[in-house]
Amino acid sequence: MSKRLIIGLMGLFTILGIALWLWFIHPGPAGPFRSELVPELVVFCIEAFILVGVLSLIQRSLEQRRRRQLWLSLRGSFRDLLSQLDIAFLDPDAEPTPSKELETDPRLVAYMIEQLSAKHPALDNLLAIKREAEETLSLTRDLVAVAAQLSATHMNWWIAIVDSIRQVSIARSRAHLERSLNDMLVNIQEFDRLEF
Repeated sequence: MSKRLIIGLMGLFTILGIALWLWFIHPGPAGPFRSELVPELVVFCIEAFILVGVLSLIQRSLEQRRRRQLWLSLRGSFRDLLSQLDIAFLDPDAEPTPSKELETDPRLVAYMIEQLSAKHPALDNLLAIKREAEETLSLTRDLVAVAAQLSATHMNWWIAIVDSIRQVSIARSRAHLERSLNDMLVNIQEFDRLEF
C-alpha cells in the first residue's frame, strides 16, 4: 500500500473511532445498539488503526531498509574499480578516499566525471583500472538479478553499468578506455539517482 493510502486509512479510523466514542459518552436514549455495538465499533477502530496503520508503516520501513541493503550490496560490488580510479586522480600528497565513501557517496562519482574530463590518468593507472574491470565484470554481471529486485529501471541501469565495465575491460586504446570509464561513471550516476 502507498504511504498516502495508509495515512488516509489511519485518519479515517481515528476520526470514526473518536466520533463513535463521543456519541457513546454523550447522554442520549439508551438502546442495545448504543450500549453494546458502539463500544465494539470503537474497539474495532482502534484495532484497525493499529493493524492497518502502524503495522503497515513498520512493514514499509523494513522493506525500505531491505532495499537500501540491496542497493549498498550493488554499489559495493565495484568499490575496488572506483578505488583504482580514485587513485588515478590523486595528487601526490593526498590520501585515497575511504571505502565507505566509495560505496555510498554519489557526489564522488560526479567528482570523478569532472576529473576524467580534465585529466588524463597515467598509463600504469589505466592498466590497473582495466585489470580491475576484468575482475569485477563477472561479479557485477551476476548481480543483475539483485538489481531487478529494486525495479526494472534499476536493472536497466545496472545492465548499462555492466556493459560499460565490459567496455573498460576490452579497451585497446587510451581514448576507448577513457570513453568507457566516462560511460561507466555516468551510468553509475544515473543508477544512484533512482530511489530505492
